[in-house]
Amino acid sequence: MSGRPSRRQLFGYAGATAAGAAVAGGVVALGKDSGTEVVGRGVGPYGEHQPGIAAASPRHAELVAFNLRPGVDKAGLGRLMRLWTGDIVALANGRAAPGDTAPELAIGNVALTTTVGFGPRVFELTGERPPGLDDLPVMRHDRLDPAWSGGDLLIMVGADDPVSVVHAVRRLVADAQPFATPAWRQTGFWNGTGSDGQLVTGRNLFGQVDGTGNPTVGTPEFDTTVWSSDGPDWFRGGTTLVVRRIRLNLDTWDELTRSEQERAIGRKLSTGAPLTGAAEHDELDLEARDADGRLVIAENAHARLSHHSENDGRRIFRKGLNYVQDTGPTRESGLIFLSHQADIAAQFLPLLARLDAADALNEWTTTIGSAVFALPPGFQPGTWLAQNLLT
Repeated sequence: MSGRPSRRQLFGYAGATAAGAAVAGGVVALGKDSGTEVVGRGVGPYGEHQPGIAAASPRHAELVAFNLRPGVDKAGLGRLMRLWTGDIVALANGRAAPGDTAPELAIGNVALTTTVGFGPRVFELTGERPPGLDDLPVMRHDRLDPAWSGGDLLIMVGADDPVSVVHAVRRLVADAQPFATPAWRQTGFWNGTGSDGQLVTGRNLFGQVDGTGNPTVGTPEFDTTVWSSDGPDWFRGGTTLVVRRIRLNLDTWDELTRSEQERAIGRKLSTGAPLTGAAEHDELDLEARDADGRLVIAENAHARLSHHSENDGRRIFRKGLNYVQDTGPTRESGLIFLSHQADIAAQFLPLLARLDAADALNEWTTTIGSAVFALPPGFQPGTWLAQNLLT
């Protein structure tokens, strides 16, 4: 590839290996569920898997997709991954990244995670493409905008502190400059903490408890759902990610009665419990009928159509980020839908087709962005992200 690295990027080349072997001071422990390293109140950068994948949706997040510059080859991509690895290690440990021009903004104990993914076109350079990694077909209800779709690379930065997210993204984008240019950027937020300070599932802007049916992190069910055990050796312990930007029509949703909203979802808005149960995690009774003989959970209810029992046992690990985007006096509101699974074609695509065909929520939702990425496994001190693919 052409172009000379800047002084800051030269610092990055020199510092990536050293940063990869460093660990911040403080208490270091292994997270009991996700296998991620916990440093103080932060999340360490090392592990079998990229730590942000199994973590709960962050309070604040930004996703940036990139397109590779012409002429960037496998070796160039490897140089970028070494740079990003140095950045990720430093920022996760509350230290300035190599060559950071605003080192005071690097702080610890904000639960900062950085997740990196590769779009399908990367594997035209590298080979060893994970199974099922293809751009999704356009669904009947999609209204995709290229401004929110596709991409060769992805970074997703999340933290409790929005300033830390902005700073980390700025550093990663700066280091990517000789290799790739931003294609789209999406920012979102999520509240996974209840009024009592305990962790909760979180709600989307419809007011719906969102993500109840997820497999539990750390269980065999989670592992088989999310982590790849097939395909190229470099991808073992990795996963795939689907990003769908879904616009919500809050105005027409608000015109419904509460019971109409709940019937479209198949769950109670108050607790997230299925209409056939009392608590959020009660099993759905898909055969239950009311006094008039109608199915309590309607045939087109979102909870029914997305349930694993209605999809030949297929599961995904879904997360979400709410977003709002103001353009002059108007506001667009929606959900950045994030789905992790070992194989997109085998797990996610059949579910998506089923929902597109009949989901009651299609009347109030429109997908305007879509992208897919392969997320490599994690790395250990002295190594770097996707090293087994890029060497």
